[in-house]
Amino acid sequence: QVQLVESGGGLVQAGGSLRLSCTASGRTFSSYAMGWLRQAPGKEREFVAGISRSGEYIVYADSVKGRFAISRDNAKNTAYLQMNSLKPEDTAVYYCAATRLLLVQSPDRNEYDYWGQGTQVTVSS
Repeated sequence: QVQLVESGGGLVQAGGSLRLSCTASGRTFSSYAMGWLRQAPGKEREFVAGISRSGEYIVYADSVKGRFAISRDNAKNTAYLQMNSLKPEDTAVYYCAATRLLLVQSPDRNEYDYWGQGTQVTVSS
């Protein structure tokens, strides 16, 4: 069993930055690829970024490419999402998720084994 806890969300002005963290319990963090997903009110869940177990492979949604950066520190059991040049349309609840698959680029819950509880990111204009 893996428990994921996100942190780092908050309120920021457009153009600002935030860094989200996702800390996992247990000693098997490096066995999972990690993903960040988001869901805005009234909208479907959206894939944001994914990183493979070793961090060698990374994928981004087109909407965040060049502005967001995903990373991980397996020694700290933590994945990160650095978000720069934030826009009001980035406002959403952000979730991290873990998957035994090599790498997932999908918002489908069935592709992931574990989910965090989510952290709110609000970008004001």
